[in-house]
Amino acid sequence: MIVQGIKTPLISPGARLEDVVASALKEEGFNLKDGDILVVASKLVSICEGRVVKLSEVKPRAEAKRLSKKYGITPGFVEVVLREADEVLGGVHRALLTVKRGVLIANAGADLSNVTPGHAALWPRNPQRTAQRLKKALESTFNAKVAVIIADSRTTPLRLGTSGLAIAIAGLNPVRDYRGKQDLYGAVLQVTRMNIADDLASAAHLVMGESGERTPLALIRDHNLPIEEGKANPDMKIPWSRCLYMKVLKDLFKKSHSSR
Repeated sequence: MIVQGIKTPLISPGARLEDVVASALKEEGFNLKDGDILVVASKLVSICEGRVVKLSEVKPRAEAKRLSKKYGITPGFVEVVLREADEVLGGVHRALLTVKRGVLIANAGADLSNVTPGHAALWPRNPQRTAQRLKKALESTFNAKVAVIIADSRTTPLRLGTSGLAIAIAGLNPVRDYRGKQDLYGAVLQVTRMNIADDLASAAHLVMGESGERTPLALIRDHNLPIEEGKANPDMKIPWSRCLYMKVLKDLFKKSHSSR
């Protein structure tokens, strides 16, 4: 598998995503071909959508001020997180743990890096729809069947550092199901599934970086994964009741409170 990072100039809010991506590919000398997978940083999508908030214009509520003091985060940014999050679970110094669209993510996806100082970038409005639209546009421009992943970075419990997270995917089956297959010794696998989308997002994350690389695109080739037109609305999420981490932690939380 080959993963190639693709640079772009600094993008202003309101730019047309399809034009930015096509221009960057052509500038770097890439002509998309059948089977290519393009990974796009969610930050690029957000900026093109104008999903950028000026923090000085945000009025924090009392809860934002309380969490600001507790976790060492500016009140305005906490207010943005509260507005964006579906649920706030807690936090550590300088970060809140939240649930956003069924994903466990820091700060509801809001981010202060690689955006104009004094501003925060929010997650894209509808990344799945955007992935499908971008896929269609690129296929028309380059006359090739391709897949698109919109990716962000995330942390993993008890692990240091970030890795890739696919928040939308078009043209690929995001999960490979191994249930019912046999291992090397003939044992039938009962629960194993591989998250292809997040693995590809993590591979792209290596070349895209996290700071000033100015590389919000990654092209993945020679991967032996089929482009599947029917995969228009994949769902990689599972409910809390089936999640190893969330189910266990929720049960522990209930147990600790009931024993008080």
